[in-house]
Amino acid sequence: MKLIQASSCLAALMLCLGGVAHADDLQTVGDPDSVGFSARRLARMTSWFEAQTQKGDPSGFVVAVARGGKLAYLQPIGFADHDKAIPMRTDSIFRIGSMSKQITSVATMILVDEGKLDLDASVGQYLPELKDMQVVKKDPATGDPILLDLVQKAFEPAKRAMTIRDLLRNTSGLVYGAGDYADPGFGNAAVHLLYGARAPFRRDKPIASFVASLSTLPLLHQPGEVWEYSIGYDVLGRVIEVVSGQPFDQFLQSRLFAPLHMVDSGFSVPQDKLARLVAVPGAQPAPLSDGDVTTSPTFFSGGGGIVSTAPDLLRFCQMLLNDGELDGARILRPETVRLMMTNSLPSDMHVAGHEAGPAFGTGWGLGFAIRTNPDFSMIPGAVGSFNWQGSWGTFFSVDPTQKLILLLLMQRPQYRDNGFYFNAIRRLPYAALKVPEVAAPPTSQPSNPAPLTDYVGRYDFGGSASSLDRQILVADGNGWIGLKSVAMETDGLRVIKPVEGGPAARAGVLAGDLITAIDDASIRGQTLEAALRRIPGPVNAKIKLKISRETQSDPVIVAFAREAVPSHSVALRIRVMDGKLVVEAAGAWSVLGFDKGEPTPVAALSKDEFHVEGGDHTRIAFVRDAAGKVNGAVLNPGPWEQRGTLVQ
Repeated sequence: MKLIQASSCLAALMLCLGGVAHADDLQTVGDPDSVGFSARRLARMTSWFEAQTQKGDPSGFVVAVARGGKLAYLQPIGFADHDKAIPMRTDSIFRIGSMSKQITSVATMILVDEGKLDLDASVGQYLPELKDMQVVKKDPATGDPILLDLVQKAFEPAKRAMTIRDLLRNTSGLVYGAGDYADPGFGNAAVHLLYGARAPFRRDKPIASFVASLSTLPLLHQPGEVWEYSIGYDVLGRVIEVVSGQPFDQFLQSRLFAPLHMVDSGFSVPQDKLARLVAVPGAQPAPLSDGDVTTSPTFFSGGGGIVSTAPDLLRFCQMLLNDGELDGARILRPETVRLMMTNSLPSDMHVAGHEAGPAFGTGWGLGFAIRTNPDFSMIPGAVGSFNWQGSWGTFFSVDPTQKLILLLLMQRPQYRDNGFYFNAIRRLPYAALKVPEVAAPPTSQPSNPAPLTDYVGRYDFGGSASSLDRQILVADGNGWIGLKSVAMETDGLRVIKPVEGGPAARAGVLAGDLITAIDDASIRGQTLEAALRRIPGPVNAKIKLKISRETQSDPVIVAFAREAVPSHSVALRIRVMDGKLVVEAAGAWSVLGFDKGEPTPVAALSKDEFHVEGGDHTRIAFVRDAAGKVNGAVLNPGPWEQRGTLVQ
């Protein structure tokens, strides 16, 4: 009966979220409860971001949440310019960095829809200067690129031409140049250094000349064989110019920004709007860099040069949620939007560096990161949710199942601790969603009450503050070993970066180590997914890794215990106070009706089941093992339940 009631509530809620949203619905914040949020829990976002400001963080924030086409939350917090004490506004203008890529992708697909651009045509068909690019040779033994010798030119012909589809899905073989961005994930290999030297980003350099400079460079990878985050979207800007006959900025304005009423989006900030431009704390963007947006450029960077606002970006995201239409303006065909939001990477695709691939539970569509793994991902929400972020501190995520848009805008020096803030916008809105209530049984007291001390302890719920955002962790599940990034090679699992201070790092695992066996079983020749399935396990369970290390001739064996996920986990502390069972959040995040430092009494509903008598009546049911000992807990049993493990 409980499941039927909960499912009925959920069905009714989704019906009220249905229908096509209009831009007018995104102008004014409505009643959060009407779109399925707890207003009290949604307000936690304000408290969390205000706390960062009070701790001295100079970055201000604009945070927005929309659901079912209705604006549930829009809040400016802190300062647009900390030094001048200028308050943040809801329409403050931000450099959105790599969130420009999604706008460029939509612009590209407009031309595909019109039959003017062929996804599988070679880039050289539209840009002849890129027709015959060579590819860096790889060492046949290791697969590593051979260091460039510009005299001998260690290049080989491409097996096939790179296509428009390759540019959209980062499989073109192009790379970012070292120096273009500070993210070490792009590497400083010889090829990246060469790109940075010969094809630098300058706002006074036309796209045409930038693309022409690429013709003198090699591709790092054979087209279609490796996913690597790249300058492909800047090349697409030039493709759009050639196909449309318009400068890229004019195409965006006439075909995307104007129809969607994105009134503050573009490649620079006009003089009459400069008062709304958010300052970057600390050292200011260098002249002619992509952060210098106070003057009009000639290089319209489709990969990272656009400025925008929260209201504009909400309209853009809502158009995508509406399958390509908003307020009668049809931007893309519905089937085109679905294609863009479908993972385009084969399971055996080699991924170089960034937040994509099986290790992250994330694929890549045509311009968007896509959640592919139902159990863990860097993307919150259901499988098929999509998102991306910008180097200056911007983030968006769209969950089509919940019809939910999350948006965080801030302005920070590039790649400076952005993940700390992205974690908040990934978790807090989902934790504020109301769970369909289940009617309490007629009696409020169990017939055979168990001792309250049976339930005392700390319960770990993994990486999610809600069952709907799922687990936002990398690779190693509830039993944490601390591998931040890995890649599958023929002979084993290459450790790109262990978590500093994590279990694996403390046991001696180093970046560059090759894990060849897990618990004495070889992983040679396995897929990445198969190898990763060997890593999770219960908290405190032992794991043994056999490692090949270049500096040692003999294998290295490390054995250690999996641990509970650290402070970024979701946990509850349960104890007895004044004869009552009380519950409070113990991890980094609040959980449903439970906050940190606020013990909340729960009343018995039946044996092993309790609830909060006020608020949203959060329920907690305890689980026992075969011997009758409590070993876990379930929050709000039913379709939206969260399961936790007793760890202390």
